[in-house]
Amino acid sequence: MRAIRRFTVRPVLPPALAPLGELAGNLRWSWHPETQDVFAEVDPVLWESTGRDPVRLLGAVGRSRFDELAADEGFLARLGAARADLETYLTAPRWYQRRMAAGSESAAPGPRTIAYFSPEFGITAVLPQYSGGLGILAGDHLKAASDLGVPIIGVGLLYRHGYFKQSLSREGWQQETYPVLDPDELPISLLREPDGSGATIAIQMPDGPDLIARIWVASVGRVPLLMLDTDVEGNPDHYVDVTDRLYGGNSEHRLRQELLLGVGGVRALRAHARITGSPEPEVFHTNEGHAGFLGIERIRELTVAADGPGLDFETALEVGRASTVFTTHTPVPAGIDRFPRSLVEQYLNVDAGATPGVPTERILALGTEDYADGDASVFNMAVMGFRLAQRANGVSQLHGEVSRGMFNGLWPAFDEAEVPIGSITNGVHAPSWVAREVFGLATSQGADGGADDAESFWDAVDRVPGTDVWSVKRTLRERLVVDARKRLAKSWEKRGAAKAELKWIEDALDPDVLTIGFARRAASYKRLTLMMREPERLKALLLHSERPVQLVIAGKAHPADDGGKKLIQDIVRLSDDPAIRHRIVFLPNYDIAMAKPLYPGCDVWLNNPLRPYEACGTSGMKAALNGGLNLSVLDGWWDEWYDGENGWAIPTADGVEDIDKRDDLEAAALYDLIENEVAPRFYDLDADGVPTRWVEMLRHTLKSLGPKVLATRMVRDYTRQLYAPAAVNARALNSDYAGARELAAWKARVKGTWPEVKVEHVESSGVGDAAEVGGHLSARAFVSLGALSPDDVEVQLVHGRVQSDDTLVDTAFVALELAETYEGGRHRFDGTLALDRSGPFGYTVRVVPSNGLLTSYAELGVVATA
Repeated sequence: MRAIRRFTVRPVLPPALAPLGELAGNLRWSWHPETQDVFAEVDPVLWESTGRDPVRLLGAVGRSRFDELAADEGFLARLGAARADLETYLTAPRWYQRRMAAGSESAAPGPRTIAYFSPEFGITAVLPQYSGGLGILAGDHLKAASDLGVPIIGVGLLYRHGYFKQSLSREGWQQETYPVLDPDELPISLLREPDGSGATIAIQMPDGPDLIARIWVASVGRVPLLMLDTDVEGNPDHYVDVTDRLYGGNSEHRLRQELLLGVGGVRALRAHARITGSPEPEVFHTNEGHAGFLGIERIRELTVAADGPGLDFETALEVGRASTVFTTHTPVPAGIDRFPRSLVEQYLNVDAGATPGVPTERILALGTEDYADGDASVFNMAVMGFRLAQRANGVSQLHGEVSRGMFNGLWPAFDEAEVPIGSITNGVHAPSWVAREVFGLATSQGADGGADDAESFWDAVDRVPGTDVWSVKRTLRERLVVDARKRLAKSWEKRGAAKAELKWIEDALDPDVLTIGFARRAASYKRLTLMMREPERLKALLLHSERPVQLVIAGKAHPADDGGKKLIQDIVRLSDDPAIRHRIVFLPNYDIAMAKPLYPGCDVWLNNPLRPYEACGTSGMKAALNGGLNLSVLDGWWDEWYDGENGWAIPTADGVEDIDKRDDLEAAALYDLIENEVAPRFYDLDADGVPTRWVEMLRHTLKSLGPKVLATRMVRDYTRQLYAPAAVNARALNSDYAGARELAAWKARVKGTWPEVKVEHVESSGVGDAAEVGGHLSARAFVSLGALSPDDVEVQLVHGRVQSDDTLVDTAFVALELAETYEGGRHRFDGTLALDRSGPFGYTVRVVPSNGLLTSYAELGVVATA
């Protein structure tokens, strides 16, 4: 029989145990072991069986146990201490309050609030609203912001099914299920109006009623996370399904989700500020292009909203751009959302669309690929993201470089190196991912693991005896083995195996064998099966009599990606081989819960993407913080932070056009490294059974990477480099909007007049036929500016190495000074350049727009050259 209605009965805690409800209601417990200890003490068996979920735990505990705890003075004391610790964490000044709020680290006080939009957030396994790296990164961003006191508010969607749960068929084919999530069983609460009713937002839809969404709030430490949910009574079924699952459905379904995230997210922020009294955001951060429509909604607020200032479109665009940050996460065009223009036109119609009153043709222009090799029939969400944000970045140094190449078409007048897309390398939230025992090694030497500025924390590893380091790694490896065997047995039973067939699992994996981990999405460029290029050689490594290796592999393929599913099936079939199945395992349903023992338990973390298609890749960071050594292609973050001693770089065959040949070469290099360098070092033991050279490499990894790969470092970088400067520009434009009007008018004037700007003549002196290092080049540039004034531009002497075709590379520039003004808008600019390096040298002169409110001289995309 099926129930005709379902609901959740919430527990009633005795007054003495009320702090349990407070602790369960703030997700800080997910990265605070001491709070987890309190919940474990409530009922250790239930704590484990409920998946370490405080909400489910409290719902499952019987009344008699609550009465026992309410009378247990020792437990009440520990509960009170945990509650007091949370209160201090939530209210005491932290890094932002001490350093940024007062402006001591910036030209002015940092922003009051930053709104951070993402389609997914990976906070904890009990709130499954993530699919992979983007969501985990977003979750770590919020947690680190909370630890630092950065006033961020997250904005996302609440998916009724989350992402899918993965299992395997008998043949090893990925199968997906979508369990229904009950919000009442999740650690979230409904945002309510003063009268107690649930707060909602509405979005106008074409040819239908308004789309209504509720607003749920998750407390991520000090950071509120707003999540929109369309499973609302009165919504038609196809509206209810807008938040059915993450990354599902057709283009129209995805467009509706992204309109809800962007347009609905801004409206949810306004409702939250109105109800709670929290400050309105000064800065908006778009984490990937999915939330890009937030910029259109802000233009609507500024132009046609009844309670808005009634600005013209261009002025509103400048107001929005100044306070918007856009982060791109994909290094491949296929990873960008692109919609048919006709579909966007339908849903953003000026009269009957989601942002009524905003001219449809202006919206379409923002997402148009109007550049060489672009597709004029599609609407590109990343292109709109760049055009609506004054500040943009990639997520590693190499990814920033790749992104400048991908999107050079938006700034065709400038070389790739000058495209205004910067880089802030991702980081990971150490308290979420580092095993308690690893922190214990440092705290045993007096290090402070609770400080919010703990870069020096990792130096303590030098003082830990090697025997202690190795003992902890063995403990963590054993924990992974135990967890993997449980998951393996459950997977085989789901595949139809009888328990009598599974005796071998008791000996699967070995806590004393070199353990290599590989877990990530099964996208083709991540090359899940590269290790299988030579099966016999792989088997030889796994079964080596003196230096065996074992592999723990996990990952999900997108439900629509049969190619990715085939890669998984190939791995599963190999791992089913009775000869090696004790040395190689595939664990289905990779999620945060699996990752917790996986990263600490691995000795080596493998990453072999097709370079340069890994934007950043943070899983290796998590492994490194747990004393794991990276074995990786020089891509993403590893490209910039590998130093030759903190792991191994897999050589790549970048110039080889044949993909199969390239894979063969790189797989052979991988095997060579494992066989000749990795395994011998791991098994080279001293008299105490410690691999001294390995442990020294481990220590160096923790010291060299620990401070760099932290999410707190990442969030500080965002705050200093992007959020604070954006707030300064926004305040300059938003105080009375006069600044925005002036900037919009100035841009229009510069663009309209630019065809008149010309470099007419360049003279140089000081360099004869034999130029030498230490000499000086003097230049005079005669420039016609038409109706523009010298204050509107900067005239630059651009110089660098010159190639055989006269192309300049490795360029730099010197700004020339106004020397003389003539009739007809003509001017002379002079300057001097010191010649400080030998070799082929060349120079030219160019004119670029100049305004104190621009973040880059390439921002307008125009230049005049000699």
